[in-house]
Amino acid sequence: MSLSFPNPSRSFEPEGNRILFWGYDSVIEVSIFVEADALQKLVPTMTRTEAGLLEAFDTVRARIEEVASKVYVRGAKGACTCILGRDAF
Repeated sequence: MSLSFPNPSRSFEPEGNRILFWGYDSVIEVSIFVEADALQKLVPTMTRTEAGLLEAFDTVRARIEEVASKVYVRGAKGACTCILGRDAF
């Protein structure tokens, strides 16, 4: 299933030290988390602060969306969450 990314919003999730953004599978909203280690792999010079993670995410957003589209699988009973860790890249 293919995802679209019309919503440019993203936010820092301090509990998981990760970035949250959203994709859409038709009309179903999919929460996608990108872990700090994954961002560090993509942007080795990133600082591990909220601002650093958000900046790194913005820098490689197209690549992240590409990977999210490839690994996304619709969950059972409409559960729609995807976590991208270091190994996804």
